[in-house]
Amino acid sequence: MKKKEITSCVSPYNFLDEIVKARSVPETVTVYDTTLRDGEQMPGISFNSAQKLAIAKKLDEIGVHQIEAGFPIVSKEERKNVKLIADEGLTADILALTRLRKDEIDIAAECGVDMALVFIASSDIHIKYKLKHTCEELLYCVTEVLDHAKEYDMKINFSTEDSTRTDLERLIEFYSTALRAGVDRIGITDTVGCIMPEGLQYLVSKIKNKFNMPLAIHLHNDFGLALSNALAGVGAGANAVAVTVGGLGERAGNVPLEQFVIAMKVLYNHDMKIDTSGLKELAEMVYKFAGLKISLHQPLIGENVFSHESGMHIAAILNQPVTYECIPPEMVGHTRHLLMGKHTGGTYIKKRLEEKNIKASPMELRTLLQEIKVLGEFKGKVSEEEFWKIVEMVLGVNNIKEV
Repeated sequence: MKKKEITSCVSPYNFLDEIVKARSVPETVTVYDTTLRDGEQMPGISFNSAQKLAIAKKLDEIGVHQIEAGFPIVSKEERKNVKLIADEGLTADILALTRLRKDEIDIAAECGVDMALVFIASSDIHIKYKLKHTCEELLYCVTEVLDHAKEYDMKINFSTEDSTRTDLERLIEFYSTALRAGVDRIGITDTVGCIMPEGLQYLVSKIKNKFNMPLAIHLHNDFGLALSNALAGVGAGANAVAVTVGGLGERAGNVPLEQFVIAMKVLYNHDMKIDTSGLKELAEMVYKFAGLKISLHQPLIGENVFSHESGMHIAAILNQPVTYECIPPEMVGHTRHLLMGKHTGGTYIKKRLEEKNIKASPMELRTLLQEIKVLGEFKGKVSEEEFWKIVEMVLGVNNIKEV
């Protein structure tokens, strides 16, 4: 009887009726990637023109819906790169960040982007210590600048910065003013990553119930809650989520693209039509350009994620991979690795010998296992070459590679 193929196996509790009914996930959820803007604002990172275009094209290739190409006011070079990407003819919508200023709106329009991401700080902390204006003055600017923005043939996303530390009534006042100016989407920003999933769920629900408008969320990871908050926000009705490849970004970074897309696809059963098999390749490209290394245990894309050494685990994996992998590595463009070391078991050693039609007695298998464990204890892991040298030594087999 042929063993049934299982492509993914996550907790059934995710799909209990009462859990699913409690969610208000929109039929369409937009992923807008900000690797080229917020990701690049990670200290020490600067992508050149060729790298920016390569990243944008790869994001477009796997089907990311929107790409935030940059912050044009930063420099002439930044402006040139945003326009370069906007002129590439990609399928994805191209976005650019602007402050609440007419001249920055003009520059974004000159770059030919599809949408301007216009923002202004709204919390008491930012208004008092950064902007040094009254709330009334800022609301006047919202109307004046957004009226100007609507003169251009591009969509407008209006976001409040530091939304999660802003009084709800003030947020409503800001969004009401922006909507009267005719913006296409409003946005909540957890600027310092300080809200809990329950808090964001409450905030998104309140704003969505008040305004029947597309709502975006931009979240940071200071408390390690960016992904949880993204899922909570979408579950409460948010229509768009800002992400970065590998979670790059300021301080602790942003919502990781690969984690959000896979979580939505597998845990929420919501396929956003993004080719997930290209996620690891994309991450490797971006990290290489950034001069960084992907952490070994980075969820989904780290080398250890689909690597196994424990004898009990490998024995189970060989029988049915979902015992210790709830998704196949191929789903994200990864590869499974079965390793040897101090935790190796006899089942895997026997399998490797069988692959080369090498027979060993029970005593020889025990000796092989002991030698591997000793070396693994000393070095941490046993390489392929070292394993076969041990086999040659214990079994007296020569020229193993030719067997």
